[in-house]
Amino acid sequence: MATNDKLGLIAGNGRFPFLLLDAARAHGLTVVVAAIKEETDEAMNIRASADTNVHVHWMSLGELSRLIDTFHKEGVTRAVMAGQVKHKQIFSSIRPDWKLAKLLMNLRTRNTDMLLGAVAKVLGDEGIELISSTQFLEPLLAKPGVMTKRAPDEQEQKDIDYGRTVARAIAGYDLGQTVVIAAQACVAVEAMEGTDATIERAGALFRTLDAEDAARTDAAESTTLRRALTVVKVAKPNQDMRFDVPVVGVPTIRTMQRAGATCLALEAGRTLMFDPEAIATEADKAGIAIVAG
Repeated sequence: MATNDKLGLIAGNGRFPFLLLDAARAHGLTVVVAAIKEETDEAMNIRASADTNVHVHWMSLGELSRLIDTFHKEGVTRAVMAGQVKHKQIFSSIRPDWKLAKLLMNLRTRNTDMLLGAVAKVLGDEGIELISSTQFLEPLLAKPGVMTKRAPDEQEQKDIDYGRTVARAIAGYDLGQTVVIAAQACVAVEAMEGTDATIERAGALFRTLDAEDAARTDAAESTTLRRALTVVKVAKPNQDMRFDVPVVGVPTIRTMQRAGATCLALEAGRTLMFDPEAIATEADKAGIAIVAG
């Protein structure tokens, strides 16, 4: 088989690697999976056992040289990154090999763009082109407009407008892509913890406020501010679609429901929705509005 009939898949956690694997196989490609021991779901082995055109190689997050050697031996000249690799892993006990250690030492900062951009350059220098993670999944990109039975109300729309301004500012610094807003005030900003943890943190903060209100003897002292949370997720101003593309799924909606969030705003054309119909159904059941713009 020609090398251009093969695709390398650097698999992180979650459903994203499996969706991309299915899409690549639907295009007739043999997929060589570099499964990250610290992140990839072990179900990837099941996929390999059921399909002779899926080759899985397990390796540690720190084994950049092994990744390159594996792709060379398999004849891979194109690769894609799919699935989250927790940014906090760079502060973990993982030991980088000499190639990754050299790369880390030469970074000015260790934000996502800088780190993954450097990995992409190393792969390119080795004859392995890193391509867009959405290339096979364009139908799953959020489309403009309201996606749920309920549209954002007036207050939620105000929170969306404010939240997009804040989210785009922090995304420009590669700090995160999600903010949680209430009454045009920023409740939580995403950093290394990820979207769901950010939403959970906002919900926990409001639960403490509710408890404090409940403990007051004078009802007049209770806040008059609306406490419904709006989640705003954006792409970076210069989003590199090869990696770190914003994604949402049904678990995001369930996390929002637990946190007391009532509205989700996405960036159309630059946010992947894993199973859009299921997301909309779950949101409708929870009374959550979803809009992309």
